[in-house]
Parts: sequence; C-alpha cells; structure tokens
Amino acid sequence: MADTRRLKQVQLGGRGLTAGAQGLGCMGMSEFYGDTDESAARATLDAALERGVTMFDTADMYGRGENERFLAPFVQAHREQVAIATKFGSVRGEDGSLSVSNDPRHIRQAIDDSLSRLGLEAIDLYYMHRRDPRVPLADSIGALAELVTQGKVRYLGLSEVTGDELREADAIHPIAAVQSEWSLFTRDIERTLVPAATELGVGVVPYSPLGRGFLTGAMPARLQGNDVRSVFPRFTGENARRNAELLTPLARIADARGVSMAQVALAWLHRQAVVQNLTVVPIPGTRTPARLAENLAALEITLTDDELARLDPIAEQVAGDRYPDMTETAGSHES
Repeated sequence: MADTRRLKQVQLGGRGLTAGAQGLGCMGMSEFYGDTDESAARATLDAALERGVTMFDTADMYGRGENERFLAPFVQAHREQVAIATKFGSVRGEDGSLSVSNDPRHIRQAIDDSLSRLGLEAIDLYYMHRRDPRVPLADSIGALAELVTQGKVRYLGLSEVTGDELREADAIHPIAAVQSEWSLFTRDIERTLVPAATELGVGVVPYSPLGRGFLTGAMPARLQGNDVRSVFPRFTGENARRNAELLTPLARIADARGVSMAQVALAWLHRQAVVQNLTVVPIPGTRTPARLAENLAALEITLTDDELARLDPIAEQVAGDRYPDMTETAGSHES
C-alpha cells in the first residue's frame, strides 16, 4: 500500500502547536530495542520530514542524553520545519536505577542540559515524563511556566497523568498535549485522561501505539538481551503466548484489506480522534524508511464500525502489566 502524499497538519489541543498527523518516536534509535544501524536511522529522519512528519519525540533519559545528541544535527538543519519534543523527570542513576524528579531545581537544570545537547535556544514541546505525586503541581508546573516566559520552552506537555492531574495542571498553565501509552493493547487512558483532554481541548500523543511492536505480529521469538521488552510481563512466558492469540481479529482485518496489522492498529488510533472528539498524534517508533512509509500509510485507512467492534474487546483481555514496575505510571495515582 503506497502513498506519496504529505501528511496533513493538525493543531494539538487548539493551543497553537501544529504538527503532522503522525509523529516519530526516536527513542529506539539510541537504545532499548536492540542494535541500531545509525545510517538507516538518519535516513529515516530525512524520509519522515520529506513526508510531512514534523514532530520528533525524544527525552533526556533516552541513552542518557545520547538520543538528544543524535537528533541535534537533524533538528538544527531543519529548525523551521521540525517540532522537537523532549522530556524531563525520569532520572537514571549511574547504577541503572530509575527515579522521578519534578523538583523545580531539577527542572531548571534539565531544560538547560537538553537545550545544550540539542544545540537549540528553545524546546517546542516539553513534557513532564513522569509525575511525582510528592511534588505539588503548583510547584512543578509553576517552574515550567517560568521556562515558557523565559523563551526556553514554547508549549508544555504531561505524560502518564490522570484526568484530574491534567485538569489541575492546565488550570496553572495551558497544557498543549498529554503523552501516554494508548493502543489496541492498552486503553487505560480512556477512563479519565481522554475525557479530560477532550473537555480541555488538549491533544493526545500516544506512545507505543503498536504495543511495543506486538501489534505488528512480527515480534521476535527470542528477544535480544538489550531489548527492554525481555523484562516486560506482556511479552514473556505464558503471557506472550496468550496475548498472541488476541491478534486474530487484527490479522483477519489486515488480510481482508490487504494491509499490514500495524497499519490497522494505527488506523484504529487515528479513528479515535473522531470517536473521542480530540486531536490524536501517534508517535510510532521506527529506524527504517520502509517501516516509516508503512506506518504513514495507515492514515489512508478508515475502519468501519464493524471492524472497530471486532477490535474493541482486545485490550480487556491482555495478560500482564505494561511495565515490570507500575508505580511510576498514571494507574498508581489514579484518583
């Protein structure tokens, strides 16, 4: 299924930030999903921009800053066309430990570090990567609002928050987008976050829209040791076998249409923009131009109500948590 047209541009949450209707998650270009061919990854960035992808997503913790450094030459070369989104708040220790910091002092240092690595004067969309309930949103969002005033950040975003947290933060300073895991395999955000985003006019940026590759139907039988999915409950042991069986309706729809399972999964998410009445900009990650083209072609697919109904039951049957430790996700502080 080929498509040579450029993506339509959408406005995230009506707050002025425009982007291509599908973005590119760049995390895997540095780590987490096995070895990367750097030249192919750079070719993917160029191909994405040529097709109208304008939002490129990274974070300060990806590769311990290396992902931002990797993107820097590309972003600098195309600064007027690219909307760079990065994140703070998920902190990796030298010993491999993970923690969360929403402290204003950390925020001020984190933005300067990200700007330095990217070689930029301003970040287009700056996300709080994870929420630390011990730090009042008045403090953390207040510090972020100061960055907007200073011209270091253009728009604010949140990740893995509840509907109530989004409302509280938006009342302090307008939030342009929320980034959370959302796919046929993961629909937790539809409980409180999606209704709040619709109510406030905030855009939703789904990460892992292909279920970390599971919804492509092409997960490796044996994951590499440097593939983070090897420790995720959904992708190991009996859970992996049971979840693979859930892909049957997805595969049947893909076969009937002559498209890939990944394209159907992404088309389902794009359809949610209509169903839920909000702006949805998925950011599937890929490191090859061919896979990029396949993912973008999903925008040409409109699923029928019957197809949506056949896909609807999948998420509630998925076995295993999203992460080995769910304490840093919205579900751990859902109101």
